[in-house]
Amino acid sequence: MSTSYLSGFGNHFATEALEGALPVGRNSPQKVAYGLYAEQFSSTAFTAPRAENRRTWMYRIRPSVLHRPFEAMPAGAFHNRFDEVPPTPNQLRWSPRPLPQAPTDFVEGLFTVAGNGSPAAHSGVGIHVYTANRDMDGRWFYDADGELLIVPQLGRLRIRTELGTLEVEPQQIAVIPRGLRFAVDLPDGEARGYVCENFGIALRLPDLGPIGANGLANPRDFETPVAAYEDREGDFALVAKFQGRLWRAAIGHSPCDVVAWHGNSAPYRYDLRRFNTIGSISFDHPDPSIFTVLTAPSDTHGTANMDFAIFPPRWLVAQDTFRPPWFHRNVASEFMGLVHGAYDAKAEGFVPGAASLHNCMSGHGPDAATFEKASNADLSKPDVIADTMAFMFETRGVLCPTAQAMDAPERQADYFECWQGLRRHFDPAAR
Repeated sequence: MSTSYLSGFGNHFATEALEGALPVGRNSPQKVAYGLYAEQFSSTAFTAPRAENRRTWMYRIRPSVLHRPFEAMPAGAFHNRFDEVPPTPNQLRWSPRPLPQAPTDFVEGLFTVAGNGSPAAHSGVGIHVYTANRDMDGRWFYDADGELLIVPQLGRLRIRTELGTLEVEPQQIAVIPRGLRFAVDLPDGEARGYVCENFGIALRLPDLGPIGANGLANPRDFETPVAAYEDREGDFALVAKFQGRLWRAAIGHSPCDVVAWHGNSAPYRYDLRRFNTIGSISFDHPDPSIFTVLTAPSDTHGTANMDFAIFPPRWLVAQDTFRPPWFHRNVASEFMGLVHGAYDAKAEGFVPGAASLHNCMSGHGPDAATFEKASNADLSKPDVIADTMAFMFETRGVLCPTAQAMDAPERQADYFECWQGLRRHFDPAAR
């Protein structure tokens, strides 16, 4: 089934699956066409400045209030328990999480790796990985705690939301607004990937500054689905994440029953292969800010609650320069993942589906093999970084790994060894 999209980032869209379902000139008429209900979905305070206000009017078959009471679900692997173990300054890395053997849908397969802050404070992030092998048939989910940035690594996702359907594949991303209801189907039968749960201000495009008007992620390449509705009844379940816990309610219909909508709080997708990379054409390796796709600002100017950056295929041409990423310590904390190919700063151990965490002021950088190769490379020739897609979730707060992540068999306890081969080159007689 093909899906249609509307182009642009943060636009005020208007779309209807049935002609005439959208009211003209008003939001809440006494009677909506086709016997629909009008409902506003607010992602910001009513009084938020116009440029930052996010809301959508839905015209739906049944209002979202129609379900049985929620009951708490047993604690699982998807949570906000970021205080179980002390955060560590050690560099951490995990191998890919294995695909499940038992039937597991998207929500059941979410595994929390690390996080900071809290949804109650509207600040911080939760970082998760997912593995799944079955559709969410008859089960829908919404996250009242945060906006979800989904990064597929293996297998396509078909995300049926209240406002339409997103189809995403590895090297694409999907963003689901806080509180929007959705279900995930797996066209390829199994899937794995990463999720960043943003408790703070909604993601937006970064300012370009001296780059100018064009470059990085272009607004027209973001795609929001057109209205599409399901008129289904049955013995279904609605799962909510609320204040770090999962809750379940019986619901007798599909909540994806919105026939028309207009507004600017909506799900969207973006193809990372369309990112217009900026880099040095003279000397030195620029800092990773130039690879930012989306950012969620904090209450401190110039500091992000979360940045999403990618490291896509690109040319390296800088002269008299160590071309890979340099050794680094950062006041922010960095969680990295690999979607496709190899990462140019790591020779081995970091494969698609893997993840690493370098916390505030923890040293990191190229491994010994990469350092030796790059230090002796022929800089008279350009270097093409091809067939790759790595990414980073960067946050101003310390990322606290969960107990389950620290105990996971996928954690590479010998990760520190990749730097132990860095040799002493110092010679006071040489220049």
